[in-house]
Amino acid sequence: MQKIGMLVAALLLTSTAPAHASDNAVVQPIAVTPADQQAVLDYWTPSRIAELPSAPSTPPPGQAPVDGPDGSGGGVVGTVGRLFFTERGEDASCTGTLVDGGSVITAGHCLHTFDLIREDPQWSTNLLFVPGFRDGESPYGSYTVHSAIVDAHWIANDELDEYDQAFLLLNPATDGRTAVDAVGASHHIAFDAPGAQEVREFGYPRSARQPGHQGRPEFTGQRLAQCWGPALERTGTTEWPVPRGLWGVACDMGGGSSGGPRITNFDTTTGLGTVVGVNTQGYSVDTNGQECPLGDPTCTRHLGGPQLTRAITEPLYDHTR
Repeated sequence: MQKIGMLVAALLLTSTAPAHASDNAVVQPIAVTPADQQAVLDYWTPSRIAELPSAPSTPPPGQAPVDGPDGSGGGVVGTVGRLFFTERGEDASCTGTLVDGGSVITAGHCLHTFDLIREDPQWSTNLLFVPGFRDGESPYGSYTVHSAIVDAHWIANDELDEYDQAFLLLNPATDGRTAVDAVGASHHIAFDAPGAQEVREFGYPRSARQPGHQGRPEFTGQRLAQCWGPALERTGTTEWPVPRGLWGVACDMGGGSSGGPRITNFDTTTGLGTVVGVNTQGYSVDTNGQECPLGDPTCTRHLGGPQLTRAITEPLYDHTR
C-alpha cells in the first residue's frame, strides 16, 4: 500500500494532474488536434469493426435485446453506445453512456490498463464512441475522444475495483454536431444512490457464457443488450475479498459490456433514467446471495461494478462541465 500511495502522489504532480487540488482526477488528452481526430475516424473502417472477435450465445431468462417485447427501447437506444479502442495493439470495444452535460461515462479499464504481470501501464488509443451503434451502422454519427478523466488511484493500481470508472469528453462530429445534439437525449446521473434497487443494465457484449442460439446479434457486439432486476451487492470471498459498493444483477453479458450503465427509475416509454453505476466485472452468486466460483453450475452469473459516489465519481464528473 505504501508503494501505491507514493505512485499516486507522483501522478498528481505530472502534467495530467487534477486541475483542482481537492480531487484525484487525472485528465488525459486523447485526440485533440483535427489531424489526430481524423486518424481515429480513418482507423475504424467498417471492415475493422466487423473483424472484432466475439463469442455469441443466448441470454438466460430475464435478459433480452433492447428492442424486445417489453418495449424498453426509446432514448436508451441512442444514449448508450459502443466504445471502440486499441489496447496494447489489439482492437477491442466497451460500452459508454451519454449523461447530462454531454460527457460519456464508462469503465476505467477500457481506457488505462497494466499488462499481465502488473507492469507497463498504458492508455488505450484510437478511442471512438458510436451512440446507438447497430448492425455496423452509426445512426447518430461517430465521435472521437478529446480527453479521458480517470481517478489517479486507478492509474496507479487497476486492481482497485471501486475506482474502475471514467468519463470521456467528446469532440464534435465532422458535421459540427455534438453527440447529445445528434441523439437529442442524455441520462441523469446520481451519486451515493442506494444500491439495493430495481435496475436495468445495458451493454454491447461480444460474448456470453450460456450456450445456445448461436449468432444472436445482441451478443456479438452488433446490438444493444440488457439485463434487469434487483441489484445485489457483491460479497467477495475469504480468498478473494472485494471492496464494498460493487452492485449488479443476474446477467450473462460478457466482454464488451464493460462500462455499460446501471440505471434506476428507467422509463420504458422514453428509454431514459438515472445512471447510478457502471458495469465492470462478472461474478457468480449462490441462492443465498453469497459469491461462489465463476462457472459453478449451481450459481448464477451476475454483471456489476462500482456504484457512483460523491467521494470518487463526482470529482471526475466535475471536470466534464
